[in-house]
Amino acid sequence: MQVINIHDAKTQFSKLVEAVSQGDEIVIARAGTPAARLVPITTTKTVRQPGALKGKLQIADDFDAPLPSEIQSAFEGD
Repeated sequence: MQVINIHDAKTQFSKLVEAVSQGDEIVIARAGTPAARLVPITTTKTVRQPGALKGKLQIADDFDAPLPSEIQSAFEGD
């Protein structure tokens, strides 16, 4: 973990972001007192599970039925 003064952090921001993206952690200090911490963003990739919502959703029997003419014309700009 690297501690850096806020003034130096402003002048070296792009280098600090690069270091953080490589996994480093950086503490930014104001007058020697830690004020903020730069850490890499961790993304967790969720694994999709087919059928996870089975039995939890209901689709109406007329889901794909034609729309009433006044609604259809509104979509078509008639």
